[in-house]
Amino acid sequence: MAELAYIQVTRICNQKCRFCSNPSFDKTISLKKAKELIDYYVKIGCDGVILSGGEPTLYPDLIELIAYATNKNFPVRIITNGQKTADFKYINSLAEAGLNHINLSIYSDSADIQGFLTENKDSLCNIKKTLNNAKKLNLQVDVITVINKYNADHLSRITAWLVNRYPFIRHFIWNNIDPSMNRASENPDTIPRLIDFELELNRAMHFLAEQKRTFRAERVPLCYMADFAHCSTEARKIIKREKRAIYFLDEKGLKVQRGWSYGKVECCSVCFLNEICPGLYAMDKYFSSQELYAVFVSKEETIKHVKSEP
Repeated sequence: MAELAYIQVTRICNQKCRFCSNPSFDKTISLKKAKELIDYYVKIGCDGVILSGGEPTLYPDLIELIAYATNKNFPVRIITNGQKTADFKYINSLAEAGLNHINLSIYSDSADIQGFLTENKDSLCNIKKTLNNAKKLNLQVDVITVINKYNADHLSRITAWLVNRYPFIRHFIWNNIDPSMNRASENPDTIPRLIDFELELNRAMHFLAEQKRTFRAERVPLCYMADFAHCSTEARKIIKREKRAIYFLDEKGLKVQRGWSYGKVECCSVCFLNEICPGLYAMDKYFSSQELYAVFVSKEETIKHVKSEP
């Protein structure tokens, strides 16, 4: 796994997702500061940078910043909601500056559910335009899906739709919702139980494995993805002893995350995967420890799988 760094380039957004972990406010990084961070990430040996937000396509200096990173042979990508990139002329300008990889946020294959979660009725329509534009420009697209109460029952349907309709998509990322200090805490109806998505997440993972796609999951304890423990973002970082550098546009500033341990309970101590499992995020605040259980699959096989990958 590459050690990718992050920069929040703006906190302005053109959607209002009900579970947003970085709620919108009027703050944007200066181009000078953004370039300094690129230089710093290159110096400390990061493998690339992901520009996030807010919505990074609303950052006025995005094209210049992409070109700056590209000229340093430093891989750059963006996390986007796919609204502004529905405009071919705009996304083509990003590609011409050197962008060849986007992480696209998609929460449902249902226009109504996608619209409800983003408070934007045109969200899915614009995402489809972005995907068609990406295909024309031969851009690499990774799909990011935030697991929440409203898509927990059709995660496998979303992945099947995307693979079948857009076969150029090769990588999928599921982020279990982060309810702490964000819009999810204001909209608790979006927070699922672990059991709400256990079956559908595993169906989606098995489908993607059969289709020879790669995937990762974050903030999901390993007892809920034991067949694919090697695809846990945190487990992989624990095994490889990796860190994550993120520059936030709030009081947190530049943070380097090195710890990947959340909450655990007594049953975790006998679980074969305990040493490489991060545990349960926001345990007993938003997610119940009573849903945790021990699994008895090979830790050694998981470690071997992770270390053997390029």
